[in-house]
Amino acid sequence: MSDRTLPFIDTQIIKVEDLSVRIAHSTNELTHDVATLAQDYLQSLLEQQATVRIILATGNSQLKFLAAIASDSKLDWSRIICFHLDEYLGITADHPGSFRYYLCTKVEQRVQPLTFNYIEGDALQPLAECSRYGNLLQQQAIDLCMLGIGDNGHLAFNEPSVANFNDPQAIKLVRLETKTRQQQVNSGYFPDLLAVPSYAYTLTIPTICAAKKIFCLAGGSHKAGVVKQTLTGAIAPSFPATILRTLPQATLFCTVNCTFPCRLEDK
Repeated sequence: MSDRTLPFIDTQIIKVEDLSVRIAHSTNELTHDVATLAQDYLQSLLEQQATVRIILATGNSQLKFLAAIASDSKLDWSRIICFHLDEYLGITADHPGSFRYYLCTKVEQRVQPLTFNYIEGDALQPLAECSRYGNLLQQQAIDLCMLGIGDNGHLAFNEPSVANFNDPQAIKLVRLETKTRQQQVNSGYFPDLLAVPSYAYTLTIPTICAAKKIFCLAGGSHKAGVVKQTLTGAIAPSFPATILRTLPQATLFCTVNCTFPCRLEDK
């Protein structure tokens, strides 16, 4: 990669190893870009196959995208099957911090997909829940997986301490790092650190990587360090998001204030 800083005119498209990177001027432009690409991709699939299977992410980076894609009247949601990336262990579906609650209120109730398969955070037998959900995921290929990147580089809840690029499991239980739990407090989903569960379910790195297409959102100046590490750091579980650089089906969406030295390729 070169040392020059990219000139930003409209959305810039670069390639970092196998990963496509799209850089917008603002989070609003980023939202428009990713929503347009996602809608066009899903629409093209619906013209070729009976159903489409997608994994949706949660968190503040996804809010505008979810609102945009849920309001798109062109998509036939009655043929779309939804999953999600992660869920806290022991949390009920009506808890405001639950990812089930988040996706039910912001997506399912608005668009009424064919099926929304939720991880049951309060299942009485957590290991059996991992098996159940893993079987659902593996029945057919996932057409699109949405992602964000945590402050410590995690994808879903694959923390640096537990991420495994060759994980044999489809979904597993993990202990959350304090930095991740504090991020949930900072985002307003829990009142304090003690209220954030210490354990969570997460889809594993191989499950995420197996999706036919992956869109990862990391917009805003607060993600500048995360984006830089993702694109320039060693590809290793110590910063899980670096795995994206090995995936030709993946696209990272970021904003102009996440500057980094990269080689600009032709659009």
